[in-house]
Amino acid sequence: MRGAFHIAIAGLMAVTLSACDAPVSSPRPEQRALPPKQVPKQVEPSARSKELSAYYAQVQINLRSQGLLRTDGGGRDTPFSKFQLVNNFIQIGVFNEFTLVDGLYTNARSEGRVQRWEKPVNISLTFGPAVSQDIRTKDRKTVANYAQRLSRVTGADIGMTRGKGNFHVAVLTIDEIEAFGPQLMKLIPGLDSGIASQITSMPRPIYCAVYAFSDADSPNSFHSAVAIVRAEHPDLLRQSCFHEEIAQGLGLSNDSPAARPSIFNDDDEFALLTRHDELLLQILYDPRLPLGAGPQQARPVVDVIASELLGGSS
Repeated sequence: MRGAFHIAIAGLMAVTLSACDAPVSSPRPEQRALPPKQVPKQVEPSARSKELSAYYAQVQINLRSQGLLRTDGGGRDTPFSKFQLVNNFIQIGVFNEFTLVDGLYTNARSEGRVQRWEKPVNISLTFGPAVSQDIRTKDRKTVANYAQRLSRVTGADIGMTRGKGNFHVAVLTIDEIEAFGPQLMKLIPGLDSGIASQITSMPRPIYCAVYAFSDADSPNSFHSAVAIVRAEHPDLLRQSCFHEEIAQGLGLSNDSPAARPSIFNDDDEFALLTRHDELLLQILYDPRLPLGAGPQQARPVVDVIASELLGGSS
């Protein structure tokens, strides 16, 4: 999707985050005093956040008027062959959309390797104080349903948690994104301050972003990720950001103009994960595809898996 930013970063110090705290002793139920229900304090969005909301609302209207941001997943008008599926996987799953230059990521495509999660993916969803309760309710439902779908498709342990999590998804206004640096450094210990600054200075053309992290000792296995979604987006644009950024944070880190029907394409034709994209995720999480494989090593394995998924069709 145009306006998204996806990075896989290796070489951070080890981070261990879990979905829940260790059990502790507690009083008998009849002795326990229930804490008062915490209601998040609502903050009024700033003037520039409101202006940005109007801007992105018009963006969505314009895209929809052109027949873009489709939610149908494709159909007879978007056929694809095994050959196309294999090529699309290699471009999207084994190449990098951005390259590290002088400590910052630049828009330069480079050859990558197969990367994915080997540990359970616990998605934590947080909101800035200026995000409305209506958006919070909608987004919790969207992400919970999507996590279930991704788990079913990949066979991986993927789900939402109200605990600490290791895949952090933050819905923030422009002001909250700019102030997110200190919290970001706590979420991802060892994060380079320059990259943290890059994450918190998203220009207007960037709708959302995801960064996935691995250790130097296990550079192809992600241990944590953080995705930023603009709270100013209207419902469909926000939903499209969840679909693309979480899927890319699982290891499909590139885009391709040849991929169709797909959200991994900058043409904005599709807003939500398609059947084609589900197949890409199935290939990525097939244990026969070795971690760290480059394009040449991955291709024959991907070819076999794609043949099985498509019933041998070419």
